[in-house]
Amino acid sequence: GKLRGGGIDIPLADPAELAKQAGAAIMEIYNSDDFAEKIKDPKADGSPLTEADLAANKIICEGLKKLYPTIPIISEENKAVPYEERKDWECFWCIDPLDGTKEFINRNGEFTVNIGLCEKNKPVAGIVYCPALDPPVIYKGVTASPPAIRENCDDLGGGLGYDSFKAVFPKTFDEADAGLTLVASKSHSNEATEKFMSKYKNPKKISKGSSLKFLMVAEGTAHIYPRMGPTHEWDTCAAQAIVECGGGKVVQDTPAGFKGPALEYNKESGTINPNFVVYGKVTPKKAKGKKKKMTLGGGKGQEAAAGGMSPAVLIAILVALLAAFYASTMM
Repeated sequence: GKLRGGGIDIPLADPAELAKQAGAAIMEIYNSDDFAEKIKDPKADGSPLTEADLAANKIICEGLKKLYPTIPIISEENKAVPYEERKDWECFWCIDPLDGTKEFINRNGEFTVNIGLCEKNKPVAGIVYCPALDPPVIYKGVTASPPAIRENCDDLGGGLGYDSFKAVFPKTFDEADAGLTLVASKSHSNEATEKFMSKYKNPKKISKGSSLKFLMVAEGTAHIYPRMGPTHEWDTCAAQAIVECGGGKVVQDTPAGFKGPALEYNKESGTINPNFVVYGKVTPKKAKGKKKKMTLGGGKGQEAAAGGMSPAVLIAILVALLAAFYASTMM
C-alpha cells in the first residue's frame, strides 16, 4: 500500500524493506560467536546498547534520508532534536532500530525493528519487523487504509509462501468479561501493573518483550496491554499505528479508561510517554432490563393514566358515550 507524508507518496514497501535489512544485520550479530563483545557500555540513561542497535539505526536512517530527504527523523540512537526545531514538523519518522535490547541481550528472541510515521502528533503508519521469529514476521499498517497486515517472511520469494499475508484485527470484548488475556512487559512489570490487572475477573496473564505486546493486541491474541512505567515515543509509534488500524486504542492511563486521550507525539515536554494502556475493541454490553408486562389497551402506563380502570371498563364507557351521542343526533 501507499501513504502520503509531507506531500510525498510513500510506498509502504520502502520502509518495510529497510526494516528487513536492519533485521538481517541484527540477526548476524545475534547469532555471532563473539556475541558478548558486541554489547556496548550503557547509555547515559542507563539503558543498554549493542552494536546491533547502531548497525540497524545506520541502515534505516541512511535509507530513509536517501529515499525521503525532506522528512525528518527521530530515532532512539540519534541525537535529541530540540523542540524549537521540531515544533513545526508536519510529519516525521519515529524509529526504534532495535526495540527490546534487553531481550536481545538475553537472547530470547523477543525484539523488533520499529519504523513509524507521524503526522503532527499522531502515528499514521507503522512497520514492525520480528526478525527472530521462525519464520520472521513483519506487520504493516496505515491508519487511513485498514486493516493492518501480517506477512510471514519465509524463503519462498521473500514471504510469498502459503498463507503469507493475513489481515489482523483486535478482539472485541467487554471489560467485565471473565478470562481476558492481559499481556505485560517481561522486563518492566511493577506493582502498578499488577494493581491495574487486579480489577479484571480471572484474567490470563502473559509476559512479552518489546512491541510484541502491541502486536498481540493488534491480532487478537491478547485483549489489553497496560504499561505503567516510562517508555519513549519510538517505543510505541509504529506499533500504535498497527493497533489503531484494526480499531484498537492506545490511550493514556486515566480514570476515563479506554475512552481516555490517545498517546501524543512530538511533545514539547520531550519524548517520554505517560503511562498508557493498549486496548482491543472494547464494546460494553448493554444492561438487560426487565420486560414490561403489556395488557390489552396499552399496558400499565395507560391503566394508571386512566385512574386504575381496566381496559374492559374503559371500552364499556366509550361504547356508552358513543351510543348516547348517536341517540341525541337522531332526536
